[in-house]
Amino acid sequence: MNKRAFLIFKNSISNVGLLLLISLVLSASCARLEKSAPAAFSKVRTILNNQEKFGEPFGIAAKNGEVFVADGETGKIWRASGNQTFAVLTDKFHTPSQIAFDVNGDLIVADSGTHTIKRLKIESGAVETIAGVENQKGYANGNANLALFNAPIGVAVFENKIYVADTYNDKIRVVENGRVATVAGSEQGFADAENGASAKFDTPCGLAIWKNNLLVADAGNRRLRVVEASGKTWTLAGNGAEDLLDGVPHESSFVEPLAVHVDGKNVIYVADGNSIRAVGRRFFPFVETLSNTKRGFSDGVLRATRFNRPSGLASDERGNLFVADAENQAVRVLTATEIGTEITREANAEMRVTAKEFRQSAAPRWTFDPPDNRREIAGTLGEIRGEIVDASSRVWFHNGLDVAGGYGETARFVRAEKVLHPLAVENFATARELIRMPTIGYIHIRLGRDKDDEIFNDNRFIFNKELDVVSRGDWFGKDGRLTGSRKVLKGKIKNVRVPRGAKFEAGEAIGTLNALNHVHLIAGRVGAEMNALDALAFPGINDSIAPIIERVTLYDEGWQLIGETRLPDARIKLGGKTRIVARAFDRMDGNADRRRLGVYRIGYQILRADETPLANINWTISFDRNPDADAVKYVYAAGSKSGASGETIFNYIATNRVSGDDFREDFFDAGALENGSYILRVFAADFFGNLTSEDINFVR
Repeated sequence: MNKRAFLIFKNSISNVGLLLLISLVLSASCARLEKSAPAAFSKVRTILNNQEKFGEPFGIAAKNGEVFVADGETGKIWRASGNQTFAVLTDKFHTPSQIAFDVNGDLIVADSGTHTIKRLKIESGAVETIAGVENQKGYANGNANLALFNAPIGVAVFENKIYVADTYNDKIRVVENGRVATVAGSEQGFADAENGASAKFDTPCGLAIWKNNLLVADAGNRRLRVVEASGKTWTLAGNGAEDLLDGVPHESSFVEPLAVHVDGKNVIYVADGNSIRAVGRRFFPFVETLSNTKRGFSDGVLRATRFNRPSGLASDERGNLFVADAENQAVRVLTATEIGTEITREANAEMRVTAKEFRQSAAPRWTFDPPDNRREIAGTLGEIRGEIVDASSRVWFHNGLDVAGGYGETARFVRAEKVLHPLAVENFATARELIRMPTIGYIHIRLGRDKDDEIFNDNRFIFNKELDVVSRGDWFGKDGRLTGSRKVLKGKIKNVRVPRGAKFEAGEAIGTLNALNHVHLIAGRVGAEMNALDALAFPGINDSIAPIIERVTLYDEGWQLIGETRLPDARIKLGGKTRIVARAFDRMDGNADRRRLGVYRIGYQILRADETPLANINWTISFDRNPDADAVKYVYAAGSKSGASGETIFNYIATNRVSGDDFREDFFDAGALENGSYILRVFAADFFGNLTSEDINFVR
C-alpha cells in the first residue's frame, strides 16, 4: 500500500470512529431524554385570579389533583380541587409564605408575620405551631417551642426534617424531633463555605429539596445556592450581578430569585424577578428563561407570557407547573393541556381595583403631620424624567405624585398596610431610597432614621451595621510606656430591611425626607399604578388653573417641520399624514408660580372654518394610569426634559395614542378631508377638569 492509499485508509477509519462515537453519544442522550424528558410546556393559562378577591398568592403546593395557595395579604390558605373550584381552607394565618407537604400529607406553613412555622391539617383545617414563639422575633435554637425566628419565608420537607429559610436572620434552620438547629448561615452577606457556620446568605427566601440536598433561592445575593446535610454551602447558579442572563450556571445572572422548585424529573424552576426560569431542561447544565422578561400579565404562548413578581412554584403528577403570580393576584400554570382559562390582558385589567374603590378604602390624609394641612404638589403621574436629545436618550415616566416637604421632615404612611415583598426596601442611602408597600410606594426617604442618620426606636426596621474600631485615646505610665487604650466601636449603616409581614398604621413614621425635599407617592399595585390625584384623597386639595399650551408645532411623517404655526394669520397647507406636537404644562392652586406640572390628557379636534366640529375631541394621551414604560417616546418629542433641577419642557405628541399598557404611533391624515379651510384645535386638560385649547388654521 502506498503512502497516499494508507492516509486515505487511516482517515476513513478515523471518520468511522468519529461517527461511531457521535452515534453512541446521541444514543445515550436520547435514552436519557426518553427516560427523564422535561415537561413540554407550550402555553400559560390562569387557574385563579383577583376576581375571587385574592390578596397576594405567595406560596403554592400541588398534590393528588389539588392545588393549595398561601395568600399572604389576607392570611388565608386556598384549596382548589380539579384546578377549578377554589375555596378557603382556613383564614387563621397572619402572613403565610411558602408551603410544603409533610410526610403525613399536611401542609407546613412559614407564617412570616408571626415568626413561626405551623402545620395545617388538610382534612380538618386545624392549625398548630410546631416551631417558634407566636409574635416574638429573634434568633434562638433549642426546643422548638422556645426557638426564635425572624419572619421566616421558605420551608421544605425532607423525610422527618423541616428546613426553614429564616429570612431576616439570613440563616438556614432545621426543625427535627422537636428541636431547632442552624444548618448554615452566619450574618448577612455572601460566602460559600465547607462548613455551615462560615456560610453567608442575604435574605434567603424559597427552599426546595434537590438530590438529597437543599436548594436556596438566595434573593439578596441573586444566586441559587446548595446546602448539603453537613452544612457545606456552594453556589449552583448565578454570578451575583443583578441581571437576567441565561447561560451556563456560573456565568448566568438573576434579578431577584424568590422561589425555587424541583419537579419529578429533577428539573429546577426559579421564580426570578418577573420571569420563570429553569435549570436542567437541556442535556447539559444551562440556565434558561422560559417566559417573557417584561413585567405584566399575558396568557398564551409560553415565550410571550408575562408575570408580575411570581413568588411560588409547584408541579403536579402530570408535569404542569403552577405559579403563584403575586402582583397579578393570580395563580397561573405552564402546561400543554387545556386546564384553566386563557385570560386576555384587557379582561385581567378590568378585574383591578378602580381608582374610586381605592380612594374610598382609606381616610383622607397627607403624608406629613398635621395630616389635613395642604401641601404643594411638585410632580404628577406621566411626566418625563430625563431629557430626549436623540433616539438613544435614557428617559422614563414619573410614576407617582410628588408632595413637597422640608429637608429632614418626618414622612408618614397614608394608609394601613403590611409589607409583602420580601425585599420591599430598595436603593439604600441614595436619593431614591424607597419602601414599596402592597398598594403604596414611598420614595426619597431615609427609612427608619432621622436627618442625621440616627435610627428610630422601631424594630420593624432591620439595620445592618458595619462596625469599625476607632481609637479615642491612649494611657501612658510614668515611665512613658503605653499602658492602655480607650477605644469605641463606630457603626456605619450598610443597609436596612423591613421584613415581610411587618404592619404599619396610617400616620406612623416612615422616615425623614432627604435632600430632594419631597415624598414621591406611588398609588396602586406594582404594574397597575394609578394617578394618585384620583386614587388618594388629600384634604383641601383643589385646582382652578387651566393648563397652558405654549406652542403647537406640525411635522410630516418624517419629522420635517411643516410651516410656521405661531404667526397670527398662519394658514398651513396640509395634505397627508401629520404629527401634532403640543408644548404644554399645568399649574395648580397653592403651588409656586415657577412650578410646572404635566397635564392629565392631551387631544385634538378638527373643525370647519365656521367652527363646526367634524367629530368629538379625539383624546389621544391619558394619564389615568401609568403608561407602559416603553411608551415614553410615544408621548414626548425631542426637546422634552424634566428633573430635580433645570428647565421643564413637555412636548406632547398629540397624534400618538397612549393609555396604560396600550400605545402606538398615529397621525392626523389631512388627506382624508375634502378640499377647504379647517381649524385644528389642540386640547390640554388637567385632572380637575380645567381645559385649554390652541387653534391652528389650515387648508386642505
